[in-house]
Amino acid sequence: MITDGYCISEDIISSCECDELLRFLAKLPRGHGRAGIRNLMAHTLVRSLAHDPRLIALTADCYGRQLVPYKATLFNKTAKANWLVAWHQDTALPIEEINGADGWSAPSVKQGHLFAQAPASALKKVLALRIHLDASTPTNGPLRVVPRSHLLGILSDVEINDLVNSSRQVECVVGRGGVIAMSPLLLHASSKLATDAPRRVLHIEYAESLKLAGDIRLVIS
Repeated sequence: MITDGYCISEDIISSCECDELLRFLAKLPRGHGRAGIRNLMAHTLVRSLAHDPRLIALTADCYGRQLVPYKATLFNKTAKANWLVAWHQDTALPIEEINGADGWSAPSVKQGHLFAQAPASALKKVLALRIHLDASTPTNGPLRVVPRSHLLGILSDVEINDLVNSSRQVECVVGRGGVIAMSPLLLHASSKLATDAPRRVLHIEYAESLKLAGDIRLVIS
């Protein structure tokens, strides 16, 4: 189990597999700013990787049981698409319908899919695997986290600011083909690149079940 809210595992995906993924992803149209691509579960290569026994086993090691993949996104941080990510939690999930369910709010549509802000009870059933297609180093905008912050539930902006200023922060460097598993409730951020070396991450989200609670069902995207 990831008691700190995250776990780094090296050498999960081979360099050849990273190359194959990068060749495939380079052919896909980019969104605004060329900073990433959503809805990658629609593609056989990504969907097959998401169900790969190595990644499913990793979800079991980190979460305590095998999880189901439902969402995949490429984060493509380069010299031409270089951005800073402020401290935050990932609280929006893609769902079929909101149906006025308790604790779900702020519905919005992103590239054809309905998203809503989820309650902590649902987010605790989710785990993200960040597959590093490039090595993540101190100079190419690595993920930074506040360990154990996922245990505090959904935080307000003021609470986030106070916690970041008073807590230990960890910089998550990982080699090519390594994976960072993390809770969406974990406070995390990243800085801009300070080098020309890209940082491309395939971010795959998993859940206990596509049906999270009541009538709320996740969309595969």
